[in-house]
Amino acid sequence: MNLEDEFAQHRSELLAHCYRMLGSLHDAEDVLQESYLRAWKGFAEFEQRSSVRTWLYRIATRLCLNALQHSSRRLVPSALGAPGTDPDDLDAPALETSWLEPFPDHLLSTDPALVVGIRQSLRLAMVAALQHLPPRQRAVLIFRDVLAWQAAEVAALLDTTTAAVNSSLQRARAELAKLAPAEDQFSEPDEPGRRALLDQYGKAFERADLAALEGLLTQDIRWEMPPIPTWFNGREDVLRLLAAKIAPGEGLRIMVETSANGQPAFALYSRGRDGGFHARYVQVLTLTKAGVSSVLAFHRADLFPSFGLPIDRPA
Repeated sequence: MNLEDEFAQHRSELLAHCYRMLGSLHDAEDVLQESYLRAWKGFAEFEQRSSVRTWLYRIATRLCLNALQHSSRRLVPSALGAPGTDPDDLDAPALETSWLEPFPDHLLSTDPALVVGIRQSLRLAMVAALQHLPPRQRAVLIFRDVLAWQAAEVAALLDTTTAAVNSSLQRARAELAKLAPAEDQFSEPDEPGRRALLDQYGKAFERADLAALEGLLTQDIRWEMPPIPTWFNGREDVLRLLAAKIAPGEGLRIMVETSANGQPAFALYSRGRDGGFHARYVQVLTLTKAGVSSVLAFHRADLFPSFGLPIDRPA
């Protein structure tokens, strides 16, 4: 295998690694591009005391840590305060806030064994929880608990001691236990129940059929809409929000199914005055056996190209 092919072989997992560290696909892509540029320029000095994969992780992680020195953590609205109750009293979009971004699944490796492990650690709730950890703790936890590196390997990569790595890991695990959802919250319905739930949800949302949606949302559903800081918790308040913000009727919206962070997602287009359909937001859903338990609706049309989707669709 030549060097170019070996670099390409690791690109998907390195992009996912940088995303876990930074919480932003765009930042992760920038860091990865710089990592590969440095690797190409520095390969003549690479002494092969480690594998190329380890060397690339070292470069990328250091660049992530450097980037995190100059940026705030990526947030979701529920990290900022209590939920709202009045859909007519939404806070203005907080464009200056660094918001968490979704990760399109089509950017992952096509290796089934690798994809399963990557997707579980990329779930939005997990990545949001990671953002609360100090950067070096975040790196240690990702390497030890996600990538299953040995403590000595992580210590060598971060230029520290094994004892320091173990101490950081203990603190990171304790903090993450307070923030990350329990494993049983990731229990999705089996097929074909999952397929039926998504089909019903997409059709009900296109029609703004609140009666149908009521039967698909869990009692404790959480609805977030970055960059709008206001979020809603509970089926009653979420349905009140949807009733106020989406007009009922056929032909007003198109829901295009996709996936992000190992979770089902929909890209929503709404009909404009020109008769065409225009990108509005990407919804990433969390499913349980009881229904849709969480929706993160990223109100950013600029995310659509990352999912391989156009900004505009003809009438």
